[in-house]
Amino acid sequence: MAPRASWKGYLKLSLVSCAVALYPANTASERISFHTLNRATGNRLKQQMIDADTEEVVDREDRVKGYEFSKGHYVTVEDEDLEKVQIESTHTIDIEQFVPEHEVDPVYLDASHYLAPDDKVAEEAFAVIREAMAREKVVGIGRLVLQRRERIVLLQPRGKGILLTNIRYKYEVRDDDTYFGDIRKIDIPEDMLDLATHIISKKKGHFDPEKFEDRYENALIEMLNAKQQGKTIEAPKQAKQSNVVNLMDALRRSIESEKGGRAAEEEPAAEEKPQRRPAAKSAKRGSASKSAEKPTKKRAAG
Repeated sequence: MAPRASWKGYLKLSLVSCAVALYPANTASERISFHTLNRATGNRLKQQMIDADTEEVVDREDRVKGYEFSKGHYVTVEDEDLEKVQIESTHTIDIEQFVPEHEVDPVYLDASHYLAPDDKVAEEAFAVIREAMAREKVVGIGRLVLQRRERIVLLQPRGKGILLTNIRYKYEVRDDDTYFGDIRKIDIPEDMLDLATHIISKKKGHFDPEKFEDRYENALIEMLNAKQQGKTIEAPKQAKQSNVVNLMDALRRSIESEKGGRAAEEEPAAEEKPQRRPAAKSAKRGSASKSAEKPTKKRAAG
């Protein structure tokens, strides 16, 4: 079942428009999440809003947004006030410009979404806009209101659909010279650069997200399974850092270690990864269930 659209409206190119729907391209629903409990009872805790002066709990209907225009002085803003801040891009993505993709600095890119036609009638106009961008090898720049804020968006052909990515405004991006400006210019010896490029050439490949596992998530699952089975949890041994201080020596040792690493990769992998979720548990108050079955593990992808 496809996820529910987070926004519906129209994609517009000059006088051509079509109904479209926006869907989140990313999800964190598979990540391990925790509740906050009362250590004494094991019961879940509820968050409450407390008045800073009276220290009384404030009910949801009595809460209101406020903008602090001077120290301790606020102007209140109701939801109705925000609803009145309507701009043209509230229901329409108007493509204002087309630019080469490589000209968009990645530091400006934010969350991504999938854009698809919202009905059969819209499919033809949608396809025309998508294929015209692909033929010209450009991406579109438009505006869209999401969660009441107008955002600049990047539109990029992606298969039969369009990838829409939020673009940060200039004021949201810090100047990199603040962080890089004091870095000294180094004259790198050619033999050092040769060794470094040799290491890089041996590690070249193609990006494949299947090769990268969330090792922290897997460790969390193993820890939770161990607690459910009443096992003792031991902290992993920290890898010792190399004491090599000579850069040239470090580069040479890196090449030698790469040779050893490739030999180890040729041996059959025996390591397995845990399933995405820890074993289900019915016991209350955080007690360990020693009879809980260990989850079946999948063999890691080669």
